[in-house]
Amino acid sequence: MPVGRNARTRRDFLRGAAAAVIALKANLGANQTERGRPPNIVFILADDLGYADVSCYGRPDFRTPNIDGIASSGVRFLQAYANSAVCSATRTALITGRYQYRLPLGLEEPLAGRPEIGLPPEHPTLPSLLKKAGYSTTLIGKWHLGVLPKFGPLKSGYDHFYGFRGGALDYYSHKNGAGDDLWDDDVPLQQNGYLTELLGRHAVSVIDAYAKSDQAFFLSLHFNAPHWPWEAPGDQAESERVAKSSWGLIDFDGGTQKTYQRMIEGMDEQIGRVVAALDRNGLTNNTIVIFTSDNGGERFADTWPFTGKKTELLEGGLRIPCIVSWPARLPRGTTSDQVCISMDWLPTLLAAAGTAPDPGHPPDGMNLLPLLGPSATPLPRKLFWRYKANAQRAARDGDYKFLKILENTFLFNVVDDPLERANLKDRHPDIYQKLTRAWFEWNSAMLPEVQESYTHAFTAKELADHYGARNPDGKPDNPKSPDDD
Repeated sequence: MPVGRNARTRRDFLRGAAAAVIALKANLGANQTERGRPPNIVFILADDLGYADVSCYGRPDFRTPNIDGIASSGVRFLQAYANSAVCSATRTALITGRYQYRLPLGLEEPLAGRPEIGLPPEHPTLPSLLKKAGYSTTLIGKWHLGVLPKFGPLKSGYDHFYGFRGGALDYYSHKNGAGDDLWDDDVPLQQNGYLTELLGRHAVSVIDAYAKSDQAFFLSLHFNAPHWPWEAPGDQAESERVAKSSWGLIDFDGGTQKTYQRMIEGMDEQIGRVVAALDRNGLTNNTIVIFTSDNGGERFADTWPFTGKKTELLEGGLRIPCIVSWPARLPRGTTSDQVCISMDWLPTLLAAAGTAPDPGHPPDGMNLLPLLGPSATPLPRKLFWRYKANAQRAARDGDYKFLKILENTFLFNVVDDPLERANLKDRHPDIYQKLTRAWFEWNSAMLPEVQESYTHAFTAKELADHYGARNPDGKPDNPKSPDDD
């Protein structure tokens, strides 16, 4: 059932969770190759999709029946987070299973115009590790982790790539700000059609081919939708207008709620085609299907019951829809209060495939499989974020969240107060101090912020509800812990 507007996701982190993990590990976390064929994996990633932008998470004005269908056949997370409030930083964490701030690429918020920065080809990745385990690997859609000749999907574990390398693409012209950006492997491609439909069609053809080869596969389907420019199916005239607009692809003079709705519905339709291809080929039962977003919602997104949006460490910029289905192993039509984050998927999917992370690059994420059984108890998590624009910092421990924006600091109980209104730092100084110290300790293990990295934030010129907001100055903020004084 959809989450109501006044629904709350209250949970109790009970002691004894470790025992539940041990009990479930034999069923869910064991080497799947010992039971037969390892599962296929289809990882579907939306771009800038808000927490409540699909109907199974509460979108009230339209339906997303195919995404809802994945939820009805699997587990829907109620407390899923992105690793960052922008795309390429989260994608770095997703593909490496580690905090993005361990790599120079992860300092880019997002990666923009720096051809010398990208995902090092020698770094172990989710596709490269699955490939070593015998999987065929394909990326369809958005890459945004570095450009040729130094970086690219084929250099980081994918056998095949069909999509675009930059941060955004016009849905009809297939141009980014610098020119054409549609590729088949490393070959530029000219192809007519609406981008979302092209990606969905290619995903179906890849699934059909893999089904004939009878080999386990990992398919990353990374849509551009519903990222700007605001162009829905049939809006080719709008594409032509955007090309002449002073705003360009970022499209601040375009878009409506109706257009945004049609963009999401178009993506949902293509997801339905992908799910149907799995069914038609008899692959559904032993295929893991994941649907999620790279960060919180943007201009037209519904992020209820949270405030904030993309580029902000408020919950609305970090909370994302997240669904996993694996009919052969996981319960159906359930929800989970387990706190999870993008970097958890590498250890989770490697465990499902019967392999392990690279010992030289241990993941910061955790294997979620033991926590998805019907009687599993959520494990408490400590998660950390930072964002250079406006010197944002955040940490979550249990129900509490530390947040810093510029010089303003807060402590919220984000379970009782998902809107982040009641600042509890003076009411619970012990919790506040514990969380801030934990953030400083974590930050000391990450790369420091640098002047050269790009960081984006919305300004008063761009969004009327951000009155007073200025362009970020780009200066690094590498504060010392109070304990160092």
